[in-house]
Amino acid sequence: MKLIWKLLIGLFASICGALIAQKIGIPLPWTLGPLLTVASCRLLSLPVASATSLRNAGQWVIGITLGLYFTPQVVAVVTSHWFAMVAGLLFALLLAVYGTCLLLKLGHADLRTAWFSSAIGGANEMSILAERYGVRPDLVASAHTVRIIIVVLAVPFACQFFGVSGLDTAILVQKDFHFNGFLKIGLLTFLGGFVAHKMKIPNAWVLGSMFIVMFFTMNQIHFSTVPAELTLLAQLFIGWSLGDRFRAGFFKKSPKFLMCVVLYSVTALMFGFVYAFLLSQIISVPLASLAVSVAPGGVAEMAITAKVLQLGVPLVTAFQVSRMVGVVLLTGPLYQFVVSRLEKTK
Repeated sequence: MKLIWKLLIGLFASICGALIAQKIGIPLPWTLGPLLTVASCRLLSLPVASATSLRNAGQWVIGITLGLYFTPQVVAVVTSHWFAMVAGLLFALLLAVYGTCLLLKLGHADLRTAWFSSAIGGANEMSILAERYGVRPDLVASAHTVRIIIVVLAVPFACQFFGVSGLDTAILVQKDFHFNGFLKIGLLTFLGGFVAHKMKIPNAWVLGSMFIVMFFTMNQIHFSTVPAELTLLAQLFIGWSLGDRFRAGFFKKSPKFLMCVVLYSVTALMFGFVYAFLLSQIISVPLASLAVSVAPGGVAEMAITAKVLQLGVPLVTAFQVSRMVGVVLLTGPLYQFVVSRLEKTK
């Protein structure tokens, strides 16, 4: 079947999934509905597909929305918690060590695969790093796909179960939509995302557009808000692309390894909650916001969770971005200076 038809079927399945999820009260319906629907179709070998360009478009819109939160007052509050972000990065590195030990002992993975599969980074970035160091990128990508999807599913449902939402004190300064203003900021942020993509910056379309809008928002220059319908479409594109990562027989490829990844992801979430609780005793930030901030998910997915549930969008974004950058920069060097030396001693 031609790709265009698979894309149309995927779009139809995503919209149906979003509407059903919204109807039955699933949290983040426009992300989780498409994710679950498309993943089910993929596992059943039904003819659905997504496209990288659609995910990029979704991330671009989310980046614009996130940038609108970073007023001078909010930036001052966020930067005052810089030490907590550094501690969050160290916590993520400790989780990687824990995950490596778990995958070695229970998942029967080799040391290199275990290390790159446990780093709390994006699937694309970690797969590229793994391939560079001679590790199977398919196993690493599968591990990160499973982890991110578990986190994306678990965190919103946990917040819904405990009735947690509406804790965000940061509000959008620009609340009105202006067509000409949106065209201007849309063009500027598209160029920012494109340049970031060409520079191979991780999460390029989120960060490229977000930093452009942040610059203007911090300088109290406001163009337009993002239409609500467009943010829902962006969430749909991201959920659709996450669900499209699955394939028939996905869990049969390395069942013991992937089951161990599931165990690692669930326990990492639990450790993250404990860490957030301890951090909440030191800084005056709600526990739920901190829990989402340190959750081992992806930047775009956790930012969407924070935005929809109103759980401190700027803080969550700052935590997730700083951790992502740190992990991407440190995972390779740590492998060279620590993990590779451990391999040689065996």
